Amino acid sequence: MSDPCQSAAAFRSIVVIDGPAGAGKSTVAKGLAKRLGVAFMDTGAMYRALTVKAIRRRVKLDDEAALVALAGETRIELVNQPGNPLKVLLDGEDVSETIRSVEVTNTTFYVARAAGVRHIMVAWQRLMGQQQALVGEGRDLGTVVFPQAEFKFYLDADFGVRCQRRIDELRAKGQDVDEEALKKDLAERDEKDITRKVGPLKKADDAVLIDSTRMGVDEVIGTIARHIQNKK
Repeated sequence: MSDPCQSAAAFRSIVVIDGPAGAGKSTVAKGLAKRLGVAFMDTGAMYRALTVKAIRRRVKLDDEAALVALAGETRIELVNQPGNPLKVLLDGEDVSETIRSVEVTNTTFYVARAAGVRHIMVAWQRLMGQQQALVGEGRDLGTVVFPQAEFKFYLDADFGVRCQRRIDELRAKGQDVDEEALKKDLAERDEKDITRKVGPLKKADDAVLIDSTRMGVDEVIGTIARHIQNKK
């Protein structure tokens, strides 16, 4: 059986990977996009970028009308460069590191739950999909943004494993971690993602469920690649 990565130049489809925080979506999606030779789309980074602008402008995060107006005057770009991490540009400024701050992480849900903002973001994301083949990761790609995507996956893992992965990730960056606080924050984040009225976290009916609890990154990528090849 041929590896789909061997024919990356001919790959012209959209692959979506949804799932909760800490399941490994970003790492897997980036690795898969690299192997397929296509763009990587981090939808969460887009909401985080708008959150950065809202914080800077001191926009009330519970004022949906203000957030929608802000989104309407904002330009967010995801720049894929071979061999380099995804660059997130906010009105031309590189905010790739800024969007990962604790303040942004803890407040992005206000932006993500705003129906008007999601409407704008979905339009941008669909435009990206019309312009190029890509691997995207998020919460509602398979259910809302790209419901007709040919390849849909839902990546999950046990809650304890997801927490430990996030702890390891932060410590690798030299950050102090309050483990109990992180677990509480992740549980609250899950609840907000699942229960929000617009674009909630949900497995698409036709998505392939992959439990990464006992799987390494390369193993998950390989599993997804085989599913893609078998379906082509």
